[in-house]
Amino acid sequence: MSKQRAVLAVDVGGSHVKVLASGESESRRAVSGPTLTAPAMVAAALGAAKGWHWDVVTVGIPAPVHAGRVVSEPVNLGKGWVGFDFEAAFGVPTKVMNDAAMQALGSYEGGTMLFLGLGTGLGTALIADGHIEPMEIGHLPFKKHTYEDYVGERGRLKRGNKRWRELVAEAVAELSAALEPDSVVIGGGNAVKLRELPPKTRLGDNANAFSGGFRAWADDGRTTA
Repeated sequence: MSKQRAVLAVDVGGSHVKVLASGESESRRAVSGPTLTAPAMVAAALGAAKGWHWDVVTVGIPAPVHAGRVVSEPVNLGKGWVGFDFEAAFGVPTKVMNDAAMQALGSYEGGTMLFLGLGTGLGTALIADGHIEPMEIGHLPFKKHTYEDYVGERGRLKRGNKRWRELVAEAVAELSAALEPDSVVIGGGNAVKLRELPPKTRLGDNANAFSGGFRAWADDGRTTA
């Protein structure tokens, strides 16, 4: 795809829908929440982006996405995402990605990189030599429950920041040992609540989700940074 196309990047989260168009300097947001449906998300995104111009759209959704299609409903949002025609709803060519994969793409600097997004849940993605592999590590067993139960927002609120930070460090150590990445990027809204980063990690930036949305069209889903 042409790098000259203007892109609207839409980052769908558990608390907000955030948007930014290429060429604009400040992102905008609308309220999300556990009852948010796909049509409501599109309406919120278009409302927030009013006055901007774009030719194509990238949407990052906190759910498994394969071949540009949502394959199971988001855990922390409403229903009706599977089978929804995002391109028809936005009215322009639209790419749908897992939200962690979109932020990972915008954070990538080379080699093999593991991305962990700390937010309402746990978003995960692996990029190996420019190829993105969205993952659902958050729902894998960890201790007595799952990774997401311990390092997601519910786990932080339940156990307090101090214990939550310890669990994040433990999860990073386990996943790094298993996947052997060259680097680990910790992003998501709760990343700023870490007092110090685990070894061999760097802090991501939520704005990288928008960079990933733009890159998805510039590099057709692959980056060679």
